[in-house]
Amino acid sequence: MAVGDRDRLICVGAIAGAFGVRGEVRVKSFCAEPEAIAGYGPLVTEDGRRFAITIRGTAPGALVCRLSGVETREQAQALKGTRLHVARGRLPDLPEDEFYHADLIGLTVQDTGGAVLGQVRAVHDHGAGDFLEITGPALARPLLLPFTRAFVPTVDLARGRIVVDPPQGSDEAP
Repeated sequence: MAVGDRDRLICVGAIAGAFGVRGEVRVKSFCAEPEAIAGYGPLVTEDGRRFAITIRGTAPGALVCRLSGVETREQAQALKGTRLHVARGRLPDLPEDEFYHADLIGLTVQDTGGAVLGQVRAVHDHGAGDFLEITGPALARPLLLPFTRAFVPTVDLARGRIVVDPPQGSDEAP
């Protein structure tokens, strides 16, 4: 990971709304272990506000949290939809062959012959595994490719590229 990448902000959660009347919020954590969000230190919003976060409990599909400086239900509700970020360098290193979605987005995509197809535009998780959304001038339409070793044999973060082996005809016009 390049030095500048350590400061890049990564979204780790979003405020889903107020919880109760004392300023607590419901937070949807995007971490593999939802409670890990509290261990990354102050979280930063897109407009630069910083919040210390303390987990108070759980609610269906969310954590119930206290954010520093948020004391009333009205303040908590006003934060609904706010995305919470942390500097990439504060996230733990992953085992080999595991990747943060944010590290994959923007990588150059090449086929197994070395031809550039485009870039990873997004990573989608629909529950049965991740899919890479690949866009570029070499493709007739965006390509959704399962993020498996069979379809993505090489991920080279140091060189900013991935190698894919898409199914025959996947880049043809509809």
